[in-house]
Amino acid sequence: MNVAIVGASGAVGQEFMKVLAERQFPIDELVLFGSSRSAGSKCTFNGKQHIIKELKHGDDFKNIDIAFTSAGAGISKEFEKDITKFGTVMIDNSSAFRMDTDVPLVVPEVNAADAKIRARGVIANPNCTTIQMVVALKAIENISHIKKVHVSTYQAASGAGAAAMAELELQYKQVLTGEAVTVNKFAYQLAYNLIPQIDVFTENGYTKEEMKMYNETRKIMHSDIEVSATCVRVPSLRAHSESIWVETVTPVSVEQARKAFSTAEGVVLKDNPTEKEYPMPLFLSGKDDIYVGRIRKDISNANGLAFWCVGDQIRKGAALNAVQIAEYLIKEGDIKK
Repeated sequence: MNVAIVGASGAVGQEFMKVLAERQFPIDELVLFGSSRSAGSKCTFNGKQHIIKELKHGDDFKNIDIAFTSAGAGISKEFEKDITKFGTVMIDNSSAFRMDTDVPLVVPEVNAADAKIRARGVIANPNCTTIQMVVALKAIENISHIKKVHVSTYQAASGAGAAAMAELELQYKQVLTGEAVTVNKFAYQLAYNLIPQIDVFTENGYTKEEMKMYNETRKIMHSDIEVSATCVRVPSLRAHSESIWVETVTPVSVEQARKAFSTAEGVVLKDNPTEKEYPMPLFLSGKDDIYVGRIRKDISNANGLAFWCVGDQIRKGAALNAVQIAEYLIKEGDIKK
């Protein structure tokens, strides 16, 4: 495969290269694209240096089979036709196309086959928090249909990119040394703090991030599931956590849930509270799977179940999910080559 990465110098772009190398993705040629600022800089992939090209309108994607795009919604919309006009499969990591009816929104463990129906040649990668949640929800949905979900997210600085991660580290140093704290990437200081807002507020009082979890979950799962989310930025560096409560049509026992999670694709069960074993972002950064623990019955609802899950936002929440989509298409013989 001839592969392109758009946004190669960013945190997700760099993670794309790590994931592609680790999984030995079949690459004949790798082409890296970036902004005019990053153009000319070099990246190493599989021991070979690659120079980042400036993304411009034209025919640069003529011989590209798969393009992984992660340079923001505006860039994705602007360059969609340039990328897809010769048959390139565009797997987009931005919010640009997620809710377009003619663009599939795919998490391979949940709805891989949707990737085959792409009228525009574009496949959308869901929001990181949605990806993490639906991988876990699928295990329960296989037992009993999920009617409602209440979820609170604990989202690391990584969700706002590499610069945000660097700012959090800087803030901790500045607080400890008594310096003035730098605040650029978030509305408030994140170090030693929690910020109960991610993205802008909408008319119903929920933020756009929270509404993404509602809308995207329904599209991915082809379901009437109702999702109420509260998204919170927390001062951890990498990997998001979610506290999830579900209401199912029929009761699901803790034993049923544990068995389902232990055999679910992309899920690792880590649930031994007597030994203080449960998922934590400090220890799960860089991992591919979604880790689930703290499984318990809801004591206020016979059809309720609660659990906790952790996943690396940059890997499964972004780069890995996109690469898994491409791997599925190759396996199915659904790439133009």
